Amino acid sequence: MPILSLQNISKSYGSVQALSGVSFEVPAGSVFGVLGPNGSGKTTLLGIVTDVLKADTGSFTLFDRTPTAGERRQIGTLLETPNFYHYLSGYKNLEISAAIKQRGKDDIARVLEICGLTQRQHSPFKTYSLGMKQRLAIAAVLLGDPDVLILDEPTNGLDPSGIAEVRELVRKLADSGKTIILASHLLDEVEKVCTHVAIIRSGKLLLSGAVNEVISRSDYVEVSAEDTNALRTLLLEYPGCTGAEIQGTIVKALFAVAPDAAAINSFCAKRGIWLSHLHVRKKSLETAFLEITNIPA
Repeated sequence: MPILSLQNISKSYGSVQALSGVSFEVPAGSVFGVLGPNGSGKTTLLGIVTDVLKADTGSFTLFDRTPTAGERRQIGTLLETPNFYHYLSGYKNLEISAAIKQRGKDDIARVLEICGLTQRQHSPFKTYSLGMKQRLAIAAVLLGDPDVLILDEPTNGLDPSGIAEVRELVRKLADSGKTIILASHLLDEVEKVCTHVAIIRSGKLLLSGAVNEVISRSDYVEVSAEDTNALRTLLLEYPGCTGAEIQGTIVKALFAVAPDAAAINSFCAKRGIWLSHLHVRKKSLETAFLEITNIPA
């Protein structure tokens, strides 16, 4: 049973089409990344799911049911950083958050521990690092122990240390069994923490599914020999080779399955071509993403 199922969600603001027929499913227990450049419709989509916005057309289900207040109480949401009081401690700020959310104060110690803030719980919020401030925001989201977390750009604006802290917290929460829906424009973030992804551009869904399937990063081989043209011709005869092109003194060969460097070397040697260079490489994440986002929307 998917935690969230979207069916043809569309939303426009006047002449601007923010979302156009978006459909995908979020599996239970996944870390699901909604990936796309700024302005692609990610925040609008999360706003609809959390009932902050209404879709023009389409529908969605939560926990396999039409969402009601009961289902939404099982979701912790961070669409923007809470306006914490700078002169109050982390603990006092969470007391206010608990009161607003009608959650008991007895849950504060638990969420502070999860977010690594127990030792600094009585320090003023203004003394927190950027990463600590964002972890306190996630602690507020965790009050009441929701089954699903929705986080919009959780590392946005953080320094490298803060980014690492929040990523580690997201991994920890995922390991505890939470389903996490995370919007981001950062490829690196999605690759490091997400199990599944939906890629959105200009309000349209391009692809969705498991990260390693959607953002395919197939291996390729760079080889060179004295006769580059003959090498290219020979590689095209190699089982599983799907293409080969000459790039200067190098031949770049693509394969349907992971290439075996030793087997390729032996194959060429048996046919009288001795390789002076052989390097198995992986397509960069950026290249893979650009190939996907160049799909006509």
